[in-house]
Amino acid sequence: MSLLDQYAITRALTEKICSALEKEDYVVQPVADVSPPKWHLGHTTWFFETFLLIPHAVAYQPFNTDYNYVFNSYYETIGARVIRTDRGNLSRPTVDDVYKYRAYVDKGMAHLLSCGLSNELLEIFTLGINHEQQHQELLWYDIKYILGHNPLFPAYSHEKTIEDGLKHAEKDWLVIPEGIYEMGYKGSDFTFDNELGRHKVYLNGASISTELVTNREFKEFIDAGCYTDFNYWHAEGWDWVKTNNIRSPLYWHNVDGIWFNYSLGGLVPVKDDQPVSHISFYEAWAYAQWSGHRLPTEFEWEVASDKFEWGQLWEWTESAYLPYPGFSKAPGAIGEYNGKFMVNQKVLRGASVATSPNHSRNTYRNFFHPHLRWMYSGLRLAK
Repeated sequence: MSLLDQYAITRALTEKICSALEKEDYVVQPVADVSPPKWHLGHTTWFFETFLLIPHAVAYQPFNTDYNYVFNSYYETIGARVIRTDRGNLSRPTVDDVYKYRAYVDKGMAHLLSCGLSNELLEIFTLGINHEQQHQELLWYDIKYILGHNPLFPAYSHEKTIEDGLKHAEKDWLVIPEGIYEMGYKGSDFTFDNELGRHKVYLNGASISTELVTNREFKEFIDAGCYTDFNYWHAEGWDWVKTNNIRSPLYWHNVDGIWFNYSLGGLVPVKDDQPVSHISFYEAWAYAQWSGHRLPTEFEWEVASDKFEWGQLWEWTESAYLPYPGFSKAPGAIGEYNGKFMVNQKVLRGASVATSPNHSRNTYRNFFHPHLRWMYSGLRLAK
């Protein structure tokens, strides 16, 4: 596939995800962790303009010099930016303006790609593609949160959605033999810097479930009163439960004794045989404690991952998000991509139904703060 085709396919998918939205949906920001879809459309465009077109395309003129301030996310090297909590206040630029911005940058990128890329620029281009794929998944999270917190619970679509891929099979336990294993990415294709630094780890013998925990199983956790029993929670998790009055996974609603959950198809009864999703690390850990098991480490998960199916939900692990041996940040703004977030976060492994095509591998290290659950997150048990 040519670079231009790869670029065009990636950019088209972002817009396809947004195609079911109304104009009003593009600008909503219910909480700080959710970015308006309009901002994602602009930010992913800003990445290509800022790191490729402005410094490397001859005679290229920025679409709007104010957009660097509007669509920069967290790159301190690039300059000042709108703070994250204010992204929902951006009534301007309009949605139409942002789509014009995308078309303008796409035209510039088509010209740049037709001229050929050096190895250095090819690396930035490939990062830009993977960056947009990450935001495609974030778009699914944010769109669902926006619609799922609308009092009318409007459906994203009444047709088949990505969530129809969630399924369950009979559980079994895989044995992980005691031993020394090599961890981290091995190969020559694209990978994020946090996967590099292949190294050896020693693992005690363990077992890991072949399947994710289901809604039916998680209902038993709820029915056992575990959201009101401190014994199963980290102290920090218990504070989170009490402070936020947490009683169920995100999007669950108890209506006359029946559990419903908001899905991309609207408010529907909870499907018992689907894997439980949209849970925090705190909830995953508490469930493991209650069930008499534990969460796997990210290394146990990686060792066993070629023996079970994964990719429905991001799976919480017990591992803190830390650098691998020899990790070093790239110079400049590109070096701000992963390294500066390696504190107070937990690793999730796998992928999800929202993950874009060709964006999954078993060494991928996703990471979130323990209280977050608007992403497609679930759990697999170990013992």
